[in-house]
Amino acid sequence: MVSERVFKQNKTISWRVRLALVILLVLAVVTVSVTNRLLTDRFTETTRNRAELRLALYSGNLRSELRQSAIVPQLLARDPTLIGALNSADYSRSTQRLISFVEEIGAASLVLLDSDGRTVAATDRNRLGESHRNDAHFVSALRGQGTIFTVVERETGGYAFHYSRRVQSGNEVLGVISVEVDLQKFERAWAGISDAVIVTDSEGQILLATEPRWRGGTEDEALTRQNPQSAIERAIRVTADWTALPADAYLQGEAVMRLENRVAFRGWRIVSFTTYASVRERVNGVLALEIMGFAILLAFAFYFLNRRSSFRVALFQRESAELRALNLRLQREIAERERVQETLAVAEQTLEQSSKLAALGEMSAAVSHELNQPLAAMKTYLAGARLLLGRNRPDEALSSFGRIDGLIERMGAITRQLKSYARKGAEELSPVDMGLALASSLSMMEPQLRQRQVQISRIVPDEPVEVMGDRMRIEQVLVNLLRNALDATKSERNPQVDIILAAGDTATLTVRDNGPGIEDTDQLFEPFYTTKLPGEGVGLGLAISSGIVNDLGGRLTARNGQDGGAVFEMRLPILSVDPLDEDQMDDNKMLATTSAAE
Repeated sequence: MVSERVFKQNKTISWRVRLALVILLVLAVVTVSVTNRLLTDRFTETTRNRAELRLALYSGNLRSELRQSAIVPQLLARDPTLIGALNSADYSRSTQRLISFVEEIGAASLVLLDSDGRTVAATDRNRLGESHRNDAHFVSALRGQGTIFTVVERETGGYAFHYSRRVQSGNEVLGVISVEVDLQKFERAWAGISDAVIVTDSEGQILLATEPRWRGGTEDEALTRQNPQSAIERAIRVTADWTALPADAYLQGEAVMRLENRVAFRGWRIVSFTTYASVRERVNGVLALEIMGFAILLAFAFYFLNRRSSFRVALFQRESAELRALNLRLQREIAERERVQETLAVAEQTLEQSSKLAALGEMSAAVSHELNQPLAAMKTYLAGARLLLGRNRPDEALSSFGRIDGLIERMGAITRQLKSYARKGAEELSPVDMGLALASSLSMMEPQLRQRQVQISRIVPDEPVEVMGDRMRIEQVLVNLLRNALDATKSERNPQVDIILAAGDTATLTVRDNGPGIEDTDQLFEPFYTTKLPGEGVGLGLAISSGIVNDLGGRLTARNGQDGGAVFEMRLPILSVDPLDEDQMDDNKMLATTSAAE
């Protein structure tokens, strides 16, 4: 009787244990399936976002390198030393001068060719004497007026990228200056990543690639040519025919994502192939931990069920040891993955900051030029304050110190522009009252106006004329135009400057002087072009002003007046106000007026 009751009790316990095991298995399967689906979607999206970010960084770095090198031939073609060497055929110092330039520019090489295409100076002395008479970058530069960009296929494989421009003195062509852009450094940088990257021109021909055998063909030809030697290479090959993927291709790591982006340079495009292998590994790591947890539960269940059997106890201990070893391996792999991800994040931030700092080099010359005007005004105000203090007129001296404080604030704003550019990708624009900006610029030029006794005629409409822009940069343009007008009237007995602000389809500000006029309007806005005596200017003011107006969507023009003198016109898109926002705009005008008064 007792044995029968014990038998029934054991049978009931066995039934319950089996049901609990079945429920635990079902729960494990459901949990693993849901976790697999959710984590796969999440990690896939993360991988795609990271790949898009890397692609944007690569595209931005390429565009920054090309734009930075594009201005070099234009500047070197006007270098007096190189022009003098071509005129005199004395190239003893030309090579050393090019070497000093290439260290600052960061280009692959600089080459100076004479009118016959012979290399007379180069950063690589081994290239001296080479003939490039029939090369595309030499012939195109001789025929063209501006800077020419050419892509030349190398005999050793790959491509060379050249910016070239002819060097002339007057109407005589002396030679060609050629700058080779070092784009291969990006290939070397991409070689250390887990993506496959290609860059194509407007015709689809591959110019840059992480795989050297891909260069020169189209994308389809490159994918067919490449042998599947690694997981990413197999994935790229399969991507060419996505419909042919087997059902388990994703689980085997063969599926990839293809991302494409525009380089914004002559129709170039950049394409990257990113494997899903990292997604699968990360998902498998989490799933392994879940499976390990359920396995431990099952192990405990089997332990309590089979605790009377020494064989099963030994088996359980052996399985536990294997699970612990697997856990340690998984933890090491997870730690290694986290370390790699942190390293990648640091590298991406470094690349982004390097791209911005490269552009700061282009801004430094402009900012130093713009600081000269406030410094000159401060010097004048300090001299006036010294005289006023000597005459026991401290109140008027305090007024000069207040203006000096305003100029210091302006210099701080110019330097803050440089800092904000290093942190942000674009400038912030706001409504600017052209009348207030003109008044501020005239206030800054007041010492020069008093000293020269220039007659200023100003015509400004009663209603505010507003544009969308940066007030400080617009004032820089106005100060440069006023300063040029003052310089132009130095030789006049009765100097006069007329300023007219008009509003129509555009906001037009005209500055007219009664000086001798403009001799060469074609080169007026070119960098380093100036008609002033040495020490009075470097020829950057109008070039900077033209660049600022162009960035704001406007245009800066110059011509000679009918009655003599020079006429400069700055046209900017006028700010159209939505009737619903008129109240808000009135508040902004009041704030702008208060700020200008302060």
